[in-house]
Amino acid sequence: MTAPIIWDEKTKINKKRVLIDPITRLEGHGKIEIFLDDDGNVKNAYWQVPEVRGFERFCIGRKVTELNQITSRLCGVCPGAHHLASTKAIDGCFNTKPTETAFRLRDLFYCAHFVHSHIAHFYALAAPDFVCGPAAPTAQRNVLGVVGVVGLELGGAVLRARSKAQRIQAIIGGKATHPVMGVPGGVTTAVNKEQQNEIISYAQDLVDFAQTSMKVFRDVVLANKDYVNIITNPDLYYQESYYMGLVGKDNSLEFHDGQVRVINQKGAEFDRYDAVDYLDHIAEAVEPWSYEKFPYLKKVGYKGMVSGPTSGLYRATPLSRLNVCDKISTELAQQELNNFRAFFKDAGVPCYNGKPIVHFTLATHWARIIEMLYAAERCLEDAQDKDLTNSDIKQLDIVPGGRGVGCVEAPRGTLTHDYTCDENGIVTACNLVVGTTNNNGPINVDVARAAKGLINNFNISPGLLNMVEMAFRAYDPCNSCATHSLPGQMPLTAVIRNSDGSVYDTITRG
Repeated sequence: MTAPIIWDEKTKINKKRVLIDPITRLEGHGKIEIFLDDDGNVKNAYWQVPEVRGFERFCIGRKVTELNQITSRLCGVCPGAHHLASTKAIDGCFNTKPTETAFRLRDLFYCAHFVHSHIAHFYALAAPDFVCGPAAPTAQRNVLGVVGVVGLELGGAVLRARSKAQRIQAIIGGKATHPVMGVPGGVTTAVNKEQQNEIISYAQDLVDFAQTSMKVFRDVVLANKDYVNIITNPDLYYQESYYMGLVGKDNSLEFHDGQVRVINQKGAEFDRYDAVDYLDHIAEAVEPWSYEKFPYLKKVGYKGMVSGPTSGLYRATPLSRLNVCDKISTELAQQELNNFRAFFKDAGVPCYNGKPIVHFTLATHWARIIEMLYAAERCLEDAQDKDLTNSDIKQLDIVPGGRGVGCVEAPRGTLTHDYTCDENGIVTACNLVVGTTNNNGPINVDVARAAKGLINNFNISPGLLNMVEMAFRAYDPCNSCATHSLPGQMPLTAVIRNSDGSVYDTITRG
């Protein structure tokens, strides 16, 4: 591995390979390699994930009821998503479903999880690129730089809102970060009236904060013509892909339960299926230069790092979910969805049945704030449910043995846990398709497109490389979650380079 590029004229002219290692403001580890031709233009760029974790393998042989606590340790950012998807899979292994009260408590917990996760990404990971500016000095592109611009009052509000969302998770889940609530057909603990009132108070505050965040996005990003031009630049952060997301029966936005819907590049429904049938609809390819798999639509097939109608790559992100759904069930979020769609319709984005299909990757940040508002509103709705304090929180007639598939929308994309256990409740098979894994191919496409659009004639700077990183940052990738498989042999090609960057040797295994 050669050292990262040094910013002097001689280095910029002579380097044929630019390495961004480590990439920043994401969960997990990764790097980007950019290869230049003789004229200093980009030949190609790769988003590479060098870490590997073996959760699919070491879950086998464990009690299936342990998996919702084991898999929640995949990550400290999205443990709630793994806990809920895993619990739903455990339900299936025990041939049961949660009681109505348990379902409502799970839903309430999960909406609070969505709020806290989206707050973390927008303010700590994404906002520095817009609040501080994509070419701001590296030392300023962080959460402290954001607070320096927006002020201590908003910075304090961010911390308080995230704390309240975490508190809701702790009341229901037992822990804020690694929950312990899920059991076959229910949850471990009921909520009393005092706790319900506490949760209602927090949820009302979260709705207010989500509206504040929407105003921040309008004032800081949409009011800045330069930022809007970056978001809507068709030569940089733009990709016409298939889109995936959970929807309700009326095609409304859904995080917790529903069918998986896929639309094509024009907006027409391409596929629709129940989560238990996911293996009939998607498959996972591998490449020798990444530990992360590359899911694709079986009906289309895998064509590598290209997008479009003939490529089976699809995206599963907040933007994908807004493209896939027809509406949102909560009032304030629906109003913001209308504003979102009106903006892009006015910008000339083609529509399907009156709905613009947005292919601008950076619009994902806007979609994330709309989802934050929806999750906060739904959190409040769940908290105010008159039956929330019922004691009927778990099924008692349960029998282990069989297969269970749990599917939710993680903040980062569609998440699937698939377990099979024997009659003793011991896991015999385990497969995970994680939110970020869905987007692995499209992230590569976006990184390469941004690099080709930004770098030419050896014109390279830290600001431009940060703009290349912005291509993956919109996806809020979580590589700790996504690199879950350990397939016996590490299927990587190791390239050994001399100090000048030339190849000394190449070793391939797998």
